[in-house]
Amino acid sequence: MPAPAQAGDLRVAMFSGNYNYVRDGANQALNLLVGHLLSQGVKVRVYSPTVARPAFPATGDLVGVKAIPLPLGRSEYRMARGLPAATRADLEAFAPNLVHVSAPELLGHRALSWARARGIGTVASLHTRFETYPRYYHLSVLERPLIALLTRFYDRADQVLVPTPGMASVLRGWGVTSPIDIWSRGVDHDRFSPGRRDLAWRRSLGITDDQVAVGFLGRLVKEKGLDVFAAVARALRARGTPHKLLVVGDGPARDWFAREVPDAAFAGFQRGEALGRAVASMDVFFNPSVTETFGNVTLE
Repeated sequence: MPAPAQAGDLRVAMFSGNYNYVRDGANQALNLLVGHLLSQGVKVRVYSPTVARPAFPATGDLVGVKAIPLPLGRSEYRMARGLPAATRADLEAFAPNLVHVSAPELLGHRALSWARARGIGTVASLHTRFETYPRYYHLSVLERPLIALLTRFYDRADQVLVPTPGMASVLRGWGVTSPIDIWSRGVDHDRFSPGRRDLAWRRSLGITDDQVAVGFLGRLVKEKGLDVFAAVARALRARGTPHKLLVVGDGPARDWFAREVPDAAFAGFQRGEALGRAVASMDVFFNPSVTETFGNVTLE
């Protein structure tokens, strides 16, 4: 029996649809993973669409892949049209012995095909419930075909990683037959602690000490359940329930959301210690999204 591989023997090519150009929970998890792998001596090279001014510095070596803006008003995201010759040449030179794909789009498919043709092991990680997105754009008829496409994608990988047993059940329900294992998530207890509650910060946003702050935390896009949050806010007002809405985050749907919840305090994008303060300063956290595979914000 061959000796088990050491960390230094691993050469991982990771493929992402958005590694760092728009900040979200998925790419935060991927950057943390790459940082951990590098600290253990693993060689990692990341392939993803890039932009001139990314949301944050990439962890590890990032190779840009040519891409086009997504349609339907979501041009902040990019979609690679496959595995271009320059990217393929870089991949051949890096010579990975494991390919990790994190987004079920064309770049991920081409990466899986490249690896399978060379007998290289593949891992696919699930981060987003893309099959739920069409319902937020009046395209629910696309949900079942999209599930079929996602099933095909994950069945092409040697191993699928999901964050919870519940998501494993969802994939099995779709008909995914590839082996599925759990890659769970954690939380920084120093950053996210009740001790970071800051009444002065709340007051600066117009929230008094005796008001119940009902918080939303996340990227302001409709698929995060902003319509549900707004409907609950209207119900609270109709019932005369004392409260103050606290919205932490930013995104393309901010103006729409501000019209739906005109009395809310918008704290904008927060990060690091400021994010921990914002979360601790909420009294109730309400996460209305059904598109999450895990939802790190709930732990935080």
